[in-house]
Amino acid sequence: MGKTTTDNKKESRLLAIVMAVLTAMGILSGAIAAPILCRQFYYAHITPLQMRLRVGLPEEQVRETYDEVMDYCLGMTEDFRLTYLTWSSEGASHFTDVQKLFLLDLRVLTVSLLLLILVWLVARYKHTWPAAIKGHGPGFWAATGLGTAFAVLGGLAALDFDRAFTLFHTVFFPGKDNWIFDDDIDPVIDMLPEVFFRNCALLVFALIIGACGALLLKDWIQKKRRQ
Repeated sequence: MGKTTTDNKKESRLLAIVMAVLTAMGILSGAIAAPILCRQFYYAHITPLQMRLRVGLPEEQVRETYDEVMDYCLGMTEDFRLTYLTWSSEGASHFTDVQKLFLLDLRVLTVSLLLLILVWLVARYKHTWPAAIKGHGPGFWAATGLGTAFAVLGGLAALDFDRAFTLFHTVFFPGKDNWIFDDDIDPVIDMLPEVFFRNCALLVFALIIGACGALLLKDWIQKKRRQ
């Protein structure tokens, strides 16, 4: 489980592993939640991507429509309804699937952060600290694992984003094709172009790499202090 140091603080390898996993989960789910919760990120795309021309609505109504979509996807409204655009049952069904994924991500974020805080408090109470595995703390291992994985995934997606986009939907919406919209019956897709989702992916990637970089820097500073 661990060992006792000369200053009566116990070091636990298991604690280090648990904290590394929870930290990685928190960073990943938090980065994904950023474009979901920050509606300003979408609003900033309205003019550059000419959303008004795409759907034939003034900017204010484009915002309202996006808010209606996101309110439903976040479970803030019971039924999928759009004030200014028509929609099909298949289109609404896809947003129901999206709602499940969004809420799952937010639950993972909440649980991982709460558990991380709880584990830290219990460890402090029991005077137990995460052991340095091969000279590094849990933040290093969380950053190394998560950062490496997303550097590889990001590189592959950059080579062919269209294929990555299709693969993403195949994996997370197995056996379904309701994510392939017909803009004649679901014009909402015109205000959700692929380039917007690409920018969401870039934001998630940047947040993950930034957080991992900060953890690596912190670990390096702490290691220098221990020397």
